[in-house]
Amino acid sequence: MFNEYRETHPEVTVLDPPGAIEHLLNRQSMLQEVSKLDLTDCHGKVGVPKQLFVNTDPSSIPAAVMRAGLSLPLVAKPLVAKSHELSLAYDPTSLTKLEPPLVLQEFVNHGGVLFKVYIVGDAIRVVRRFSLPNVDEGDLSNNAGVFRFPRVSCAAANADDADLDPHIAELPPRPLLEILARELRRRLGLRLFNIDMIREHGTRDRFYVIDMNYFPGYGKMPGYEHVFTDFLLSLDQKEYKRRPSYTSGEG
Repeated sequence: MFNEYRETHPEVTVLDPPGAIEHLLNRQSMLQEVSKLDLTDCHGKVGVPKQLFVNTDPSSIPAAVMRAGLSLPLVAKPLVAKSHELSLAYDPTSLTKLEPPLVLQEFVNHGGVLFKVYIVGDAIRVVRRFSLPNVDEGDLSNNAGVFRFPRVSCAAANADDADLDPHIAELPPRPLLEILARELRRRLGLRLFNIDMIREHGTRDRFYVIDMNYFPGYGKMPGYEHVFTDFLLSLDQKEYKRRPSYTSGEG
């Protein structure tokens, strides 16, 4: 139905194609394009934590995790990205209490801060958010079970004004973000999305993309009114330039 409407109404601007949007709603495929990028010489390194798609009997999850070579603790995320609920599993037994289908992702210590990178067309805005704290050997020994977090990153968890260790709070290099955003816009075919990034604790230039969202809560993005206005105006200008021009002559 959408394609038919698009064909019969070419004058209507489509911000992002539904097929490309679906790609970001599935956590099994969400980070595939990031993992294909080679940004090792772009002011930092960007990767994806090791992860495993699970859609099997919960009792077999520990064996699957061992075969895949994943290390505990693991972050469990619903397969469909419409849910922001996360779980942290510390031990093999707790893995059997999870509810597939889901994606298991190795937890990377990152100082309890993540960077939300908002992308609106060519514009990029970054904010700091509080996240899960670091996990050490003592935590692995003293904790068991599944710890659930309804929503780790939210408006109340803004860390931009917090008194943080400068090594943890330092934003990712701007040139790195520009290259990452440009490549993902091109590969995903999307213009309105955000990237959740973390910096591996103890490093300065080792980053991981742990999640992505289509059309996130832009109301939490600084200056979103002006950013969106500029974006929509730029679309109108591009559309105007594509329209055929007509000249009238005497005759």
